[in-house]
Amino acid sequence: MSRIEGVPANKANPLVRIIYRMVRRELGRMTGKRELTPDIPVRAHRTSLLVGYGIFESTVARKPRVDAHLRGLVQLKSAVMQGCEMCQDIGSQQALAWGVGQEQVNDLYRYRESPHFEETERLVLDLAVGMTLTPVQVSDELFAELRSRFDDAELVELVNLIAVENLRSRFNAAFQLPSVGFNEGAACARMEGPRMVVGDEPADLGIPVATA
Repeated sequence: MSRIEGVPANKANPLVRIIYRMVRRELGRMTGKRELTPDIPVRAHRTSLLVGYGIFESTVARKPRVDAHLRGLVQLKSAVMQGCEMCQDIGSQQALAWGVGQEQVNDLYRYRESPHFEETERLVLDLAVGMTLTPVQVSDELFAELRSRFDDAELVELVNLIAVENLRSRFNAAFQLPSVGFNEGAACARMEGPRMVVGDEPADLGIPVATA
């Protein structure tokens, strides 16, 4: 249950109603379901912020250079680390649609040990973990490994995408926005619980919960 009510369409101003229709159309194209994600009506309490956020998200999605399955992996990893049910749901659906295997979705919480990931995938997931921890933990060694595999524009895209997923997930988790069933019928990635850094290693402070 969301901590605050979103702005219903019948009480929204004309600009917000247009945005609702555009979001439903875009999500229908992406997921096959013309649902309105619950963050949009919440953001509609500040129309100017909703408009700016929409423009920002459109820019993030435009003409990506990084392979779709890598983008799906890093977004989903960041979402489940932060306990965002909505992002876990739509992120799992998008990841599968973008070529991430179901085995990878199931094993995302143990990607370092799982045989279903290759080295480039593990490296971008290390980046997602490091950027989602507080404070950020991205070592020079990891960055050097990434630079050997991606050009500067691709690295900017990857880092930006993970940062954007942190924005989405933290916003949604703060308002306790629920999932709406985009990945209904398939297994979602496992929630991982809150994390912190102990010494040089990230430590899990919560009990992972598998959510279907």
